[in-house]
Amino acid sequence: MLLFEGGKQYMPPRFKLMDTYEKIESRMKDAMKQKDSLKLSVLRMAIAAIRNTEIVKKVKKLEDPDVLQVLQKMIKEHKESIAQFEKGGRPDLVEKEARELEILQEYVPKEMSEEELMSIVKIIVQESGFTLKADAGKVMKIVMEKVKGKADGKIVNKIVLSLLKT
Repeated sequence: MLLFEGGKQYMPPRFKLMDTYEKIESRMKDAMKQKDSLKLSVLRMAIAAIRNTEIVKKVKKLEDPDVLQVLQKMIKEHKESIAQFEKGGRPDLVEKEARELEILQEYVPKEMSEEELMSIVKIIVQESGFTLKADAGKVMKIVMEKVKGKADGKIVNKIVLSLLKT
């Protein structure tokens, strides 16, 4: 709901959209009230990781893209842990990590499908004129800027290498 004051539009405080960090804090409070220990634990870890990043970057509050980057790093770590636990034959830990992963994925944009990535990479390869595998790094840089936060770098790399010639 936009209001007008002095000829300018503004959004009253109660209607402002929450950024990702505020959503996490709000849902953490809800988890406390509901006594959901798993969700509470995961969200506390996320907040701690975000605050650590704020300290490292020496900023008072991270912008939303930076928060999403921290969450994506945590998601990647959880995926790697799941793979290691499966390799080690620990189904109990695989299940716990998978539930934690689901909770974290609620706060990041949905990843793009391989078909969507393939079309984006094809367009970028055509527009940029890169054709050799030696140019893969240059193409990767352009693609990752375009799909920032919505695609796994390993999948993008595989698609880029499949489209470029040796």
